[in-house]
Amino acid sequence: MKQLTLLTYFLLISLCLSAQSFSIDQVLSSPFTTELKASPKGNKIALVMNRQGERNIWLSENSGSNFKQITSYQGDNGQEISSLAFTPESNALIFVRGGAPNASGEIPNPAELQESVERAIWKIDTDGKNLKKLAVGFYPKLSPKGDILAYLTGGQVWTMRLDSLKASKLFQTRGSQSAIRWSPDGSKLAFVSSRNDHSFVGIYDFNTKSISFLSPSTDLDGHPVWSPDGKQIAFIRVRSNRDALIFGPKREGLPWSIWVAEVATGKAKKVWEAKKGRGSNFFSNALNSSSPENPLFWTSDNYLIFPYEGDGWQHLYAVPANGGEAKLLTAGEGEVEFVTLAKDGKSVIYNSNIGDIDRRHLWQVAATSAPKQLTSGNGIEWGMAQAEDGTIFCIRSDAKMPARPAVLKNGKLEDLATELMPKDFPANQLVEPQAVMITATDGMMIPCQLFLPKNHKAGEKHPGAIFFHGGSRRQMLLGFNYGDYYHKAYALNQYLASQGYVVLSVNYRSGIGYGMEFREALNYGATGASEYADVVGAGLYLKSRDDVNGSKIGLWGGSYGGYLTALGLARASDLFACGVDIHGVHDWNVVVRNFIPSYDAGKRTDWAKRAFESSPMHFLDGWKSPVLLIHGDDDRNVPFSETVTLAEQLSHRNIYFEYLIFPDEVHSFLLHKNWLEAYKATADFFDRFLKNK
Repeated sequence: MKQLTLLTYFLLISLCLSAQSFSIDQVLSSPFTTELKASPKGNKIALVMNRQGERNIWLSENSGSNFKQITSYQGDNGQEISSLAFTPESNALIFVRGGAPNASGEIPNPAELQESVERAIWKIDTDGKNLKKLAVGFYPKLSPKGDILAYLTGGQVWTMRLDSLKASKLFQTRGSQSAIRWSPDGSKLAFVSSRNDHSFVGIYDFNTKSISFLSPSTDLDGHPVWSPDGKQIAFIRVRSNRDALIFGPKREGLPWSIWVAEVATGKAKKVWEAKKGRGSNFFSNALNSSSPENPLFWTSDNYLIFPYEGDGWQHLYAVPANGGEAKLLTAGEGEVEFVTLAKDGKSVIYNSNIGDIDRRHLWQVAATSAPKQLTSGNGIEWGMAQAEDGTIFCIRSDAKMPARPAVLKNGKLEDLATELMPKDFPANQLVEPQAVMITATDGMMIPCQLFLPKNHKAGEKHPGAIFFHGGSRRQMLLGFNYGDYYHKAYALNQYLASQGYVVLSVNYRSGIGYGMEFREALNYGATGASEYADVVGAGLYLKSRDDVNGSKIGLWGGSYGGYLTALGLARASDLFACGVDIHGVHDWNVVVRNFIPSYDAGKRTDWAKRAFESSPMHFLDGWKSPVLLIHGDDDRNVPFSETVTLAEQLSHRNIYFEYLIFPDEVHSFLLHKNWLEAYKATADFFDRFLKNK
């Protein structure tokens, strides 16, 4: 009887332990909605959903109820679906399948598919029938009538009549063409022609079969938007700066401006210009809008709505289309991010962290009215779309529930497609991260999120893990992130907390969300690595806690986060016991050239010297701690050579390292199985070096 009692006791203990833990597979099992679109007619909602690497389109015929899968792509094959759009009659969808080519023209194929892979434009009826490949190309834009498809391939604009499926190059001009914009009546097509150190906004006239450029200059013109009557085009002009580099602060420069051109004459006039000083530089990643007119919106009451950092925050402003003073629309300490023009034509719907700095909520504002907050609470909302009847849809998440589509009804959000969430997703086992501020070693205050293990007890010692996001133009939030890459990173931080780690996610300087001066931090990145003060500050913060074993603190991160991980290990191996460096930057001179091929370190000796002195490679002689290196060898953001070179130099110095290499994988892994393998290897590496397993 005693043996049976003991057996029962151990079974109960086992059940309790299993109820409190979960696997990496489980916490990464949720589907991620990459696009959400509302139909122009009726109330259809379409989603692109990635379910553990299997990407398909789902559609609801009636305002988000009863979603059905209308494509039938199978398997974790790494072939992305993007550029989802309804036809004007809302009876079919256009989309692109396949990723962008690398510098050698190769399409991503991490699954080693033996059939041909390509980036192609497809069309499918909303009932899931008549799937057709239209063309090899990308950036598809349908004419207002829906009879002609314009798209890009080979740097030129092509068109196809959908009744005949006959494609032809629309015109030939120098440069690389982008940003296709149909006129409201479909008789003209605006586009941007990039010529390396300058760019023009052009118009193709279908009636005269001719091209005209709008007040061409030596500057960078882009982001064209048509007036509602089709008689004018507004565009943004950024002053040319051929000496400009990246990964260094740009707090001010030659002021950018907004111009309006008369289509009939091609002549443009400046209707607004940024003030000198703060905000005079145009932040090229200004808005992540789902609107094709981003980041400039022309309303039906003839206002231009646009982003501007004149007060140090990324806010929306409005100016009359014929010029005048700009009016601040979104005051407050916080920033505007995703924006889309509302169905009323006069207002925009946007999300922002104003009033809730580590989350995102939905708002609506017009040039002539005050902003109205649409959502609040502990969630994070993004990816908005509005149906014909005005209903607003979005994607949302929170601390314990991952991204899912939702509808706004009577001021409250209701989840959609709940049947697609895995039944064993461990929502109840996740923890609520806490917002904390740490002090960098130079005194700067740095916002972070702290994950404590469940049933945490003060004074009970735990190993520590510090996470750095990539970008660096990113922000981790108090919940599952709106970016797929960081949605997964948040999940791993939750898993590490469930395994007994005290986890600190650091929103280091040069990231977004906390204002222009925080983002454009002095001496950041390649100009001094000032973020290193945040890295050490994070380590000292964890070491000072009575619930952390100060000798067992590890670092991890990808891309820019891999850079900070490597920098921490190279410069402070006495503080950090180990690290996981995922496709990290190790020599700024190599990575800058990857983005600016004309960059020549030999011609910029002073800048190149400082860039190298801001790189982990400069500090290798101080590196002692073990590291796990993870990288895909078709990475288009951080050259694979960065990991090859680091591994070689670590070998010469007899520093312990391990590596996990994914052949033919890109920067943000396309295969779900590679995410699983990378994160399992990360957790295992930490367990061995921080838990002595």
